[in-house]
Amino acid sequence: MSYIQALILGLLQGLTEFLPISSSAHIEVLGRLLQWGDPGAAFTAIIQLGTEAAVTIYFWRDIVRIITKWFRQWGRGNGVTMRDPDVRLGWLVILGTIPIGVVGLLAKDWIESEFRSLWLVALVLILFGVLLWLADVLGRRVKPLETMTYRDGIWVGIAQVLALVPGVSRSGATTGMALALGYTRPAAARYSFLIAIPAVWLSGLFELVNALKGDTGTTGGQVLELGWGETALATVVAFVIGYAVVAWFMRWISTRTFLPFILYRIALGIVLLVLLATGALAAI
Repeated sequence: MSYIQALILGLLQGLTEFLPISSSAHIEVLGRLLQWGDPGAAFTAIIQLGTEAAVTIYFWRDIVRIITKWFRQWGRGNGVTMRDPDVRLGWLVILGTIPIGVVGLLAKDWIESEFRSLWLVALVLILFGVLLWLADVLGRRVKPLETMTYRDGIWVGIAQVLALVPGVSRSGATTGMALALGYTRPAAARYSFLIAIPAVWLSGLFELVNALKGDTGTTGGQVLELGWGETALATVVAFVIGYAVVAWFMRWISTRTFLPFILYRIALGIVLLVLLATGALAAI
């Protein structure tokens, strides 16, 4: 991997991670289109640490408040109980993270092999684009985040498991589920980002440790060699661009719909299917 390739992939990660269009699909497709090879699941997970650092800083005040109150619930006489909205949100993030943690460990081999077929990527781009559209159009969009129940939080956590498949989009799956459950767009997006923080940090650090041991998550096809300098550059670029994107997206979604992203997903999926069917692009 060259530094130019790393720069481009980091830029792409930062631009797409927080939008419901699947950053992992874009990184995989670009690598194949330019004949660079598949960057690999390990590289993708590691540079996601850059964008996750960005969203962690963006929501830092919320995170500190939630963690502080979550620990204070165990004390006596401080007036903080499990009924506190921040305490409940802390529990919701914990419970919502469990499904993807369990499935991610059990399905690790599939994630790094069969799940990276571009046929699958193209199909889920289209399918989940349609599902997100239905959730956005048919959802009641009246519930604020403070009223989220444990049942709803777990359902959003289950939806996050689908993000293990490139093309689904973590933010698309979790935001779509929250919209379907009746939450407002800002509430759905906010919980989507908060619930992703522990999952992505743990996944990225897990892949980082494996990479240090020499396991880069190869897929059996042409895989870019994981260079540490290049990976660090991609991660830093992803952080800078990702912070700007998450700030912009939170403003956008407060007054606008997901329609532009939905149309983009469907168009990209169709283009991929054509390229695959004509042999212009290899599936693996």
